[in-house]
Amino acid sequence: MYETEIEKLQEIIDDSTNIVFFGGAGVSTESNIPDFRSADGLYHQKYKYSPEQIVSHSFFVQNTEEFYEFYKEKMMFLDAGPNAAHLKLAELEKAGKLTAVITQNIDGLHQAAGSQNVCELHGSIHRNYCERCGKFYDAAYVKNSQGIPRCECGGTIKPDVVLYEESLDSQVIQKSIHAISQADTLIIGGTSLIVYPAAGFIDYFHGKHLVVINKSATAREVGAELTIAAPIGEIMSRIECGE
Repeated sequence: MYETEIEKLQEIIDDSTNIVFFGGAGVSTESNIPDFRSADGLYHQKYKYSPEQIVSHSFFVQNTEEFYEFYKEKMMFLDAGPNAAHLKLAELEKAGKLTAVITQNIDGLHQAAGSQNVCELHGSIHRNYCERCGKFYDAAYVKNSQGIPRCECGGTIKPDVVLYEESLDSQVIQKSIHAISQADTLIIGGTSLIVYPAAGFIDYFHGKHLVVINKSATAREVGAELTIAAPIGEIMSRIECGE
């Protein structure tokens, strides 16, 4: 299955020396981390508040305990490991083919797989800081805390993730746009291209090959040379990296 598409993808990768990967939640679903928008995603589950409300800055400030109840249970998956997509991307980087991974995910699985140059547009569950003194705490500390995680100084700990109503980090934006604008191949994977401003970054791509690998149709037509409607790990696992 997908033999023709995989053959074409292999040709594109063989022809490339500066691949950038732009990914979303679909990259991590094969690691059993739920996404937000698919039929069984978080946005289709019933909560007292909508997930959009809960993961907003104002909700974090006003309902910190309820925020953390949801966040710890539904957004922190510390036992999850990298899947075939994460591993292949790290392999492509090691082979000198791939220059950057730009991810909308906050799970840190690209780094766990061995990727070095990762732009985390929406932050990471693995970085947490006291709002009062700035002291750093890891994900395990937050996950295992009772109720609201507190710093030794008594301050509230906030995860370094971009909530609704918050802006993306300007340095991460610049680095991501620069990588995309320099790439000869852009592979978009596991994202519906709904979330802005991140989805708009692909407009900076002016290279040779544009590939989309996503189980469902993307929210916008990007004029891809190759579109594969399949789980990304299943496809990427069949690619040879070359040296």
